Amino acid sequence: MLASVERKVAIVLLLISILYLFLSFQLPTFPYAIVDADALPKGLGFLLAALSILLFILNPTEDRKKSDIKKDEVLMLLVVAALIFVYILLFELLGFVVVTILFLLVTSRILGYTKWKTLIAVSIGFTLVLYFSFNYLLQIYLPQGLLPF
Repeated sequence: MLASVERKVAIVLLLISILYLFLSFQLPTFPYAIVDADALPKGLGFLLAALSILLFILNPTEDRKKSDIKKDEVLMLLVVAALIFVYILLFELLGFVVVTILFLLVTSRILGYTKWKTLIAVSIGFTLVLYFSFNYLLQIYLPQGLLPF
């Protein structure tokens, strides 16, 4: 039953999602908020649980050998994980807009995207849409950092 790696990962992710959901239900509610602070964490927790169950149910792929994973891919995953860590560290200091634009630019470039004009336009456009949606539509304030708005 648990012969494949996918099923083992699915069980670990399901346990993580259950813990995450338990903690998200502990968040305080605010009576006058349009969208409460626990809406996004609960949604993400249920999504992770559903995807974990789906991963467990689906037929696992053929058993792979460890040698099938290329060293370049492992290095790429480690670099992206390091970039995520740096993103988290700089989030409050530099602010959402600056850090997210830089993160999207650097990560996309490292992953092989080469069209700079498109890359810059998407990074800036996506970040600004998210920032103004959260700040002005949902009234969930993201860190301003260096920028005055």
